[in-house]
Amino acid sequence: MNIYKTMMMATAIALGAAATGCDDNNADAPIIGKPDVKVENGRFTPELLNALGRVGGVQLSPDGTKVLYGVTYYSVEQNKGNCELHVMNADGSNDIAITNTPSSEGCATWIDGGKRIAFTYNQGERTQLWVMDADGSGRKCVTELDGGVDGFVFSPDEKHVALISQVKYGKTAQDHHPDLDKANARIIDDLMYKHWDEWVSEVPHPFVADWDGNAVSNVKDVLEGEPFESPMKPWGGVESLAWSADGKSLIYVCRKKTGMEYAVSTNSDLYRYSLEDGKTDNLTEGMMGYDTYPIVNKQGQVAWLSMEHDGYEADKNRIMLMDADGGNKRDLTKDWDYSVDEIAWAPDGKHIFFIAPHQGTMPIFRIDTETLAIDTIAAGVWDHASLAVVADDAVLTLRHNFAVPNEVTLAKAGQEAKALTHVNDELLNQLAEITITKEMVPTTDGKQMTTWVVLPPGFDPSKKYPAILFCEGGPQSPVSQFWSYRWNFRLMAANGYVVIAPNRRGLPGFGTEWNAQISGDYGGQNMKDYLSAVDYMKQKPWIDGDHIGATGASYGGYSVYWLAGNHNKRFACLLAHAGIFNLEAQYLETEEMWFVNWDLGGPFWEKDNAVAQKSYTQANPKNYVQNWDTPIMITAGELDYRIVFTQATQAFNAAKLRGLDARMVLFPDENHWILKPQNSILWQREFFKWMDKYLKEQ
Repeated sequence: MNIYKTMMMATAIALGAAATGCDDNNADAPIIGKPDVKVENGRFTPELLNALGRVGGVQLSPDGTKVLYGVTYYSVEQNKGNCELHVMNADGSNDIAITNTPSSEGCATWIDGGKRIAFTYNQGERTQLWVMDADGSGRKCVTELDGGVDGFVFSPDEKHVALISQVKYGKTAQDHHPDLDKANARIIDDLMYKHWDEWVSEVPHPFVADWDGNAVSNVKDVLEGEPFESPMKPWGGVESLAWSADGKSLIYVCRKKTGMEYAVSTNSDLYRYSLEDGKTDNLTEGMMGYDTYPIVNKQGQVAWLSMEHDGYEADKNRIMLMDADGGNKRDLTKDWDYSVDEIAWAPDGKHIFFIAPHQGTMPIFRIDTETLAIDTIAAGVWDHASLAVVADDAVLTLRHNFAVPNEVTLAKAGQEAKALTHVNDELLNQLAEITITKEMVPTTDGKQMTTWVVLPPGFDPSKKYPAILFCEGGPQSPVSQFWSYRWNFRLMAANGYVVIAPNRRGLPGFGTEWNAQISGDYGGQNMKDYLSAVDYMKQKPWIDGDHIGATGASYGGYSVYWLAGNHNKRFACLLAHAGIFNLEAQYLETEEMWFVNWDLGGPFWEKDNAVAQKSYTQANPKNYVQNWDTPIMITAGELDYRIVFTQATQAFNAAKLRGLDARMVLFPDENHWILKPQNSILWQREFFKWMDKYLKEQ
């Protein structure tokens, strides 16, 4: 029996519940702010990396005169972070922090014509919805929901608000055996019982409520009694919800599947829920891939992102457009061979801003919904993230690259983008600068591969430098101008390394063919691309060809394991994080079955499946352990349920049994990523200790 289809799912949310998030349980907690750090000799360190302010959540006020954003600082001592809200003039002047609290303010947005700000805050057991005056005064908690508030969207007339809140999913041991109140067991009858870093006991639901300016009322679960999640885990947020132009209905993203059906499918849809009669319509029925990110213009038209194929999570993300009733669907990017990440309507309702990976960067574009003409709003050696629309030709965005983290930036067509915030300038200006270059590397099949190369501070071409090959995860994630708090190229360069970062086969930003090639060919052309990049860079007189390492996480960790048995003495040491070592085990250990079905071709027991058999033989790193001859370090989080940490223990054991120098670092309280400040610093220290041991002359 499938308990996820037969259970009576209780709605764990209620108005007026006690001790759910508005009680002040942390009033005396120390407030985390900008740390006091010292830069020595211009050297970038893991401690300084964790001292940087992390800028996000950009919102323009309704009258266009003010900008709201957040800055998060991390305390190494407290081993956690805290976000405070700032407001500044639209030109970047008069920047003022309007909060100073022990917990983070999140999801902040303007309401009441810019007179007030709504945000999420946690000072109890759950995060709730709060409001305050635009200057930070008059804070008030306006919900007490048992499932908390993870995000919210106000209707255009602000008479209603949509809330994202958690509801119970599945049955506990006590639901099955009420008399065993101290029993601790998970009773599982179907797939998707775990996801990324959690045993699934809750799922998010969209709720709608009335809003009178002071309190919410008439809270209703849009998916009441249904065991589906919306937004979809693990990435979905408020971008999964959109109000109709008249505020009478809510559009939400949902994949209405559970268990095995959920595990093998990426077929989500856009649903429209009517506040008047409670009826729900599927606006994208028959569209088989991911349908996400609905946005509505003032005329009521709905634009959204849509993938074509069920089960292919890295398919081309198209910008689609339809009328308010779901009719007249059009693919606006059918003649544009790139995949889109974020979208936002221009005020005229005729243009859509969007961000997309493109030739190794993440520019901002704008498309005319009638002519389909596309122009570039902001480009350069930068990545852009988030779109807060200013005018028909301008947006506020977050801009970063390998050298600098996010700052709020104004991007306007025909003008050079301008940074409005300078949160990290004081620290960064004390650091020795790095150099970012681009090399076009010939591949074995006659292509040209964009490869980013980061040079150390004070680079001298007459000297020789050790190098690190960076292997991207995903596998279909861009090697663009990202800023990472773990895979930080500026930090690697500051430690004296040249960083080689190829946009190998299987990465977006170079057309759908380049992106799709990797599926069913894990150990194939993309690995040749990595070796081509290494061989090309070894020809540079300033690269020490005897001291090159390789590193990466997730699919990048898989890449390191595969290269370990196939690199032919190119690398002096290796380091893999959260990588796949045994593809057969991965097929049965992971949870998103659509991923392994599409990328590996299916299960390993299908002996007549040529693609699958190629994956589990030629592409399986464990099959090349007999060739391992290089020192390797392996790291993983024990809460990683996507690529289970036993993959790391298998690889480590294999290395030791081969007689290799090997080290394994496991983090019991981390998942697929290393997120806690002290763990992050420990990881960086171990990383450079390992690299220095084998890549620098002793």
